[in-house]
Amino acid sequence: MKANQHSEKFGGLTYANRVWAISCIHGEAEKLRQIHEILTNRWQHGDRLVYLGNYLGRGNDIKGVLDELLRYRIDRLCLPGMKSEDIVFLRGAQEEMWRKLLQIQLATDPVNVFDWMVEQGIDKTLEAYGESEQSARGYFREGILATTRWTCRLRDTIQSHPGHNEILISLRRAAYTQNGELLFVHAGIDPSRPVTEQIDTFWWGSGYFDKIDKPYSGFRKVIRGFDRNHEGVVETDFTASLDSGSGYGGPLTAACFTLDGEIDDLISSD
Repeated sequence: MKANQHSEKFGGLTYANRVWAISCIHGEAEKLRQIHEILTNRWQHGDRLVYLGNYLGRGNDIKGVLDELLRYRIDRLCLPGMKSEDIVFLRGAQEEMWRKLLQIQLATDPVNVFDWMVEQGIDKTLEAYGESEQSARGYFREGILATTRWTCRLRDTIQSHPGHNEILISLRRAAYTQNGELLFVHAGIDPSRPVTEQIDTFWWGSGYFDKIDKPYSGFRKVIRGFDRNHEGVVETDFTASLDSGSGYGGPLTAACFTLDGEIDDLISSD
């Protein structure tokens, strides 16, 4: 894939010497601040930055996470030579659920859909924006018009927080370096399909990841941020998984990759 292809869905990282990848944050703003502080001291000219999704859900400072993402983006873009496309935010499963929640009035069975979302931790994001699981269920019982009014209000609430909606509508499905050396995904990828035909596999296909036993689609390494088992940094010849359990009692991890797929630097929050 060329770096300018499918730019509305995929992030193309051009002229990168190294790429930092930050694993799933899950509402842990203080851990993200720690990572950013360390990262600032490790940054080199030509570095690029990819956030691997799941900014929302689980933790207790979700709005703080989005505020910190916005702050650090501005900080990095003030560096000489940095451009907006040098920092990519991937859509995680939490953000995909949030997108579906804002359209839940269109679901055939919104209650069952919402039950599943709550099991995945979306209630924490609702609480962050002044809503609750119980109030949502009340609107579902009232019917589609009440539910539509509720989702519209939820959209307005997000838009009232400067920059939050802008981040959420700018998320990419995956990111890759200019000449196809590295591919960054949220949770998984089906090695039997090209990048452009993954559909929901980026968010829900973590089971495919362990099946990658050769270079996928010409990439030297595929890097993901979410592992359902939260096993920390796990590398194979062709993949790297970075989920150390932020939001589940573990630290937040970030790794810096050279274009040959090697980890050049590794940092972790307390």
